[in-house]
Amino acid sequence: MLNNKADTIEEYILKRLKQNADRQIELKRTELADKISCAPSQISYVLSTRFTTARGFVVESRRGLGGYIKIALIPEELDQKQILYRDMIETLDEEATFDDVKEMLTLLLESRLITQREAELIAQMSANLYKSEAAGQLVPEERTKLIRSIFATLAKIT
Repeated sequence: MLNNKADTIEEYILKRLKQNADRQIELKRTELADKISCAPSQISYVLSTRFTTARGFVVESRRGLGGYIKIALIPEELDQKQILYRDMIETLDEEATFDDVKEMLTLLLESRLITQREAELIAQMSANLYKSEAAGQLVPEERTKLIRSIFATLAKIT
């Protein structure tokens, strides 16, 4: 038996994915919300927590009147680890915060792609980069380049 709306949403999406031979679907957020009797924000929550790259999904979403959600299973032959690292590197920009970096490290830890020791070393180095920027010794572009290079190195050795 389903525990909550999130389970209902997940089950519905998984069922639709299994029905499509190409293992991808396109949905309208508001139509799905009406069908399941939930708020569109609940669908967004399920997509962001249960349909992640780490779990083998690619989600493309556009909000607004012409908005849609495309969900696809990552083919087995693609290396999910490499896709995860690529997404992290693409997400890192000059606006990324130290908390964003810590969230990425947590995801890598949970995915067992790095050890606790590696996570702590990278977190400490990242914290120092953010402190250097605050002290005026490092511009955001340089910090971003350095942090991206760490994730790129992890992708190569994983």
